[in-house]
Amino acid sequence: MDKKKTLYMIGNAHLDIVWLWQWQEGCQEVKATFRSALDRMKEYDDFFFTSSSAAHYEWVEENEPAMFEEIRERVKEGRWVIVGGWWMQPDCNAPGGESFVRQGLYGQRYFREKLGVTAHTGYNVDSFGHNGMLPQILKKQGMDNYVFMRPGRHEKGIESELFEWASNDGSRVTAFRIPFEYCTWPDELKEHVLRCAGEIKGEEGSIMCFYGVGNHGGGPTKRNIESIRELDKEEDMPHLIMATPDDYFRDIKAQGKTLPVVSGELFHHSSGCYSAHSEVKKLNRLAENRLIMAEKLSVAAKHWAGGRYPLERYTEGWKKVLFNQFHDIMAGTSIEPAYEDARESYGAALDTAARGLNAAVQSISWHINIPMEDGMKPVVVFNPNSFPGKFEVEMESPNLKENQILVDEEGKQIPLQQVQPLASSNGRTRLVFIADLPAMGYRTYRLVIRETAHAFPDVESTDTTAENRWFKIAFDEKTGYISSLYKKNDGTEYFSGPAAVPAVIEDRSDTWSHAVRIFDKVKGCFSGISVKRVENGPVKCVIRVTSTYGSSRMFQDFSIYRELDFIRVKTTVDWHEKWSMLKLRFPMQLNYLRATWEIPYGTACREPNGEEFPMQNFLDVEGANPGLTTAVNGLSFLNDGKSSGSIAGKEVSLTVLRSPIYANHEPYEPDENLEYVYIDQGVQTFTYALYPHDGSWENSHTVRRSREINEKPIALFETYHKGELPQSASFLDISAENVLLTVMKEAEDGSGDVILRLVETAGRSCETQLRLPGLHREAALTFTPFEIKTVRIPVPENMEIQENNLLEDAME
Repeated sequence: MDKKKTLYMIGNAHLDIVWLWQWQEGCQEVKATFRSALDRMKEYDDFFFTSSSAAHYEWVEENEPAMFEEIRERVKEGRWVIVGGWWMQPDCNAPGGESFVRQGLYGQRYFREKLGVTAHTGYNVDSFGHNGMLPQILKKQGMDNYVFMRPGRHEKGIESELFEWASNDGSRVTAFRIPFEYCTWPDELKEHVLRCAGEIKGEEGSIMCFYGVGNHGGGPTKRNIESIRELDKEEDMPHLIMATPDDYFRDIKAQGKTLPVVSGELFHHSSGCYSAHSEVKKLNRLAENRLIMAEKLSVAAKHWAGGRYPLERYTEGWKKVLFNQFHDIMAGTSIEPAYEDARESYGAALDTAARGLNAAVQSISWHINIPMEDGMKPVVVFNPNSFPGKFEVEMESPNLKENQILVDEEGKQIPLQQVQPLASSNGRTRLVFIADLPAMGYRTYRLVIRETAHAFPDVESTDTTAENRWFKIAFDEKTGYISSLYKKNDGTEYFSGPAAVPAVIEDRSDTWSHAVRIFDKVKGCFSGISVKRVENGPVKCVIRVTSTYGSSRMFQDFSIYRELDFIRVKTTVDWHEKWSMLKLRFPMQLNYLRATWEIPYGTACREPNGEEFPMQNFLDVEGANPGLTTAVNGLSFLNDGKSSGSIAGKEVSLTVLRSPIYANHEPYEPDENLEYVYIDQGVQTFTYALYPHDGSWENSHTVRRSREINEKPIALFETYHKGELPQSASFLDISAENVLLTVMKEAEDGSGDVILRLVETAGRSCETQLRLPGLHREAALTFTPFEIKTVRIPVPENMEIQENNLLEDAME
């Protein structure tokens, strides 16, 4: 019989390497699953096995080298097929853009080096949503296809399970959404096959049907495979062929059919995962940024001062970060001991980055020419960002001497303020000043003794108000809420009512918040105990708002600067509530034109419908203030570690935390006779910032401001010594303000070539001059909107600068 419907039977084993178990158990299950797949191949000549995640293979290579050799042979045969191309199947919302690049950089290079292949199909079947920049990243990692399952059809309507998925730069991959499950039970598959066959509309067509025991590994069983053979013989069944995702996509493309196009993000699934487990998300952000900073300054140190670039150590640091981005770790849905493991692993990565970063800045600063001067103490401040700017610098110091002031390399006095030191004993103080720094460079300041010094005025402030040349902020002395944020140049009042209100939301959902998109049932708000100015001077004023709710306390330190155009809010929460979410709410007065959220290496405009969305370093709202002006104004909300929020009508909410039970999955109801551990209990700190701006965020340096609070300057005391470096220098310069350099590192091939990653941030085509005085090189680059570009600078100066893909290979 000529069967016109075909099911591509995809044998696989989904491995949640961490979830309701720790990674050690996951490691054992990888070995057991791979052994089972190899045994099935010996028993069934037509069996194919599809598998992802380079970290799994590295474990097997290290622990069972004989098994690894068997796998290598099956890969050569084409029966063991590598998909995914990434180090892990990560959460695809919370990690930063560079982490998705590194997933493929280390994953694909591992597969190519160890197994002689690279993946053609991206593969994140269990991740809880997929950010809108992935098509570009996948394409530039050599993957033209993508397989996923969440969100399901009940969560996001798509015309077809097979479609072209486009990112906002125009890149496309062919995507397939698994309609039911990525895994099955160990028994016969007739019911599952019939359900998949029912997805083929019309008299003919094809679809992928995934089978194999999963979640805790396992893979296809003998009964699975035998039932496929038996079912294929039945006349009323479709043609069942053992296959791989690559086979399916190749055959689909050969047919030349026009597929529907889906643009942007694939949401929603498990909205609670966007904010669950604050600590792991904060540690991830911190580790990403510190490794990126260490890489950049290590390159500068090598070429400026002959320092060493620790390539292997940084690579291992990144692999630890990427492992912890596994979807059930990063999403906050694993058991509590899994986060003790993650904390240790992040600690190792952070230590690696900290040591590399310290070695780099120490090496550079030691080569700066600093002439001797009696009573002088040099301070060298480094800017790890690719743009110049003014940055807050805080550093501990011995107590200042009488008449001691701060000057720059030209002798100009700089406002300096003493604030409360970290040490409680005598002899130490804490200094704060604003450093005006060159792009990706450093500047040398000096503490010197002068008989006469200029007295700078303090920030104009009281216990409940503070202002600078740009804006004035006021607080309600009883509640501690912001009562006004007023922009001086055009009279814009940003808030229509009390703002920065810590609202406690009832949240009885499970750890994932299955089927919940909106969190808006307010059961109370933190109320103010005190509003008090705790610091004031010529650099900044700090107003501390202390508030309580139930058994919990919250401290918000609002810093208003004389020379910076945003408000930084260091926040400490001591949380002891259960089944609750905490949001900071800001009712806006602007008539919205749009709300823009940063996503990994891009942005997304979203409807203000109250739904929870993931967030990177900022979200921005812009519009006109009623009755004052038709000109566009905006307010950017910046953060250094929070990962979600919502906008309902005109109210912006930043999600601070959630406190469900660890790893509680519906429909399982907690037993009232048992004690449970709840997430996010205790003390946590984070920083957010309010940045009022004229015009659109694209033209107002919102991206830069968000980087400034995430990649902070590094300051250290030096001594006087001779050196070949000037007292201020920049390693690079980028002429276009909408192009951001996110990465400067050495190439993974060990050549010593320098790799640059640059991102167009504003959705505008442009040309830019890239000047690298530290490498004695320059280049003219052209960008399309939202393009991610990788540039290789060969060590020999007579070799041309090349554009690479995201695997650091030459572009074809």
